[in-house]
Amino acid sequence: MILLLQAAPLLLLLGLLVSGRAGPLPAVLAALALALPAAFVSLPAGTGFVAFLADEAERGSFLALQPIGVVLGGLLFHGAVQGRGDAAARQSATPRAIFTATLLMGVFMESVTGFGVGAVFALAALRSMGLRGPPAAALALLALCLIPWGGLGPGTALGAALLGMPAQAIAALTALPNAVWVLVLGPVCWRLSASAGVPVQGRERATQMALLAVMAAILVAGHWVVPFEVLGILGAGVPLLVALWLAEPPRDGAGWRRAMRALWPYALLTVALLAARAVSNPPSFHPYDGLPAFPVTHVAVVLMVVAAGILLTRPAAGRRATEALRRAARPAAVLLLYVLLARWMAGSGATGALANAAAGALGDLAPYAVPVLGLAAGMVTGSNVGSNAAMMPVQQALGLAAGLPPLLAPAVHNFAGAAGAGMSFAGTALVCGLLADGTRPAQVWRLLLPSFAAVILLGWATVALLR
Repeated sequence: MILLLQAAPLLLLLGLLVSGRAGPLPAVLAALALALPAAFVSLPAGTGFVAFLADEAERGSFLALQPIGVVLGGLLFHGAVQGRGDAAARQSATPRAIFTATLLMGVFMESVTGFGVGAVFALAALRSMGLRGPPAAALALLALCLIPWGGLGPGTALGAALLGMPAQAIAALTALPNAVWVLVLGPVCWRLSASAGVPVQGRERATQMALLAVMAAILVAGHWVVPFEVLGILGAGVPLLVALWLAEPPRDGAGWRRAMRALWPYALLTVALLAARAVSNPPSFHPYDGLPAFPVTHVAVVLMVVAAGILLTRPAAGRRATEALRRAARPAAVLLLYVLLARWMAGSGATGALANAAAGALGDLAPYAVPVLGLAAGMVTGSNVGSNAAMMPVQQALGLAAGLPPLLAPAVHNFAGAAGAGMSFAGTALVCGLLADGTRPAQVWRLLLPSFAAVILLGWATVALLR
């Protein structure tokens, strides 16, 4: 009976999201209501229930403040640069143009802003090339293949903060299966391009795989030398610059000026982020022991400062900023509530009890449940933030109960959950709605079955090799 009470919030959350009867906000509100009895029966004897709820709410609000700031900063930056660099969208439907729009420019845009912007950008480019239907929707979703680093990694940072582990270490381990998955997506992209009537031939395939190999190498090796928050930008940005140069190298002064106008905001942001991370011991707001401080050089602060500076150079700056604030309100509320749910469940001991029960029931197979649960969590929550907030503490406890190294289960969950978020119910519905041509999510998922299978197999391989 106690296990059922402890599992009820997560079961209700997943049930509401999978059934489509509620969106992320009402679903998490309902789960929070059930989290109250789950926490009550899980707390050690003598613990004050009301005091526990209040203390965890305060801590959760502070934890959520940092990724909420990244959300706001990312949307402000997107509003500031909107309308720049549309060259990829004006190209005809060639294999290189499709690849660049999805697995390069789309990934780059998602790394800078996060929250599905990369898929929206890629779909707009594909539609302008004349692509429609399930292949176009599936191709657009390929742009969401670096979600652990998307929007400068708020989901990865939040998951690490909830566990009290270094985000850089979790991201570095996450990069191993994710880099291989990026390479797998090359053939997936060719298959989808062929379905859209644009087959990819041998020499072009070799070029595309070489560019993806550069992305994968930066993703794996970069964690040794640069902060994880900018690795999505670097991993996608370097091969993107190469692809753009190969497609249309600037041949005169006017060409160079056009290229610089398109690229300078992203270069400025990247340099500012690296410079901020180079500052040692910056002033910080640190109200709670055991939780990460909020330094003045935080990614969210840098994003907002750079975005504000760029906005001042753009027309209708006030309208752009207001629109960004409006768009940020709902994601911020959902993020805060998911963090609160995670704090109440983990702090009370409910998640640990569920993980121990799962480990006992599955026996030696328990570690291999981690990527499956991660993929499911990402698909139903629709974001790396939501997936990590709701399930990463459970996955960590499951991994520890099964005898895995402390970082392994969180990293595998981060990879699989982010991959699921990129092909989620909400994200797929979004691109189908933008297409507005009758395309259904089930049609898109059928085309993406090789990608789903690769996520599970790579998760299992990572567990088997590193346990």
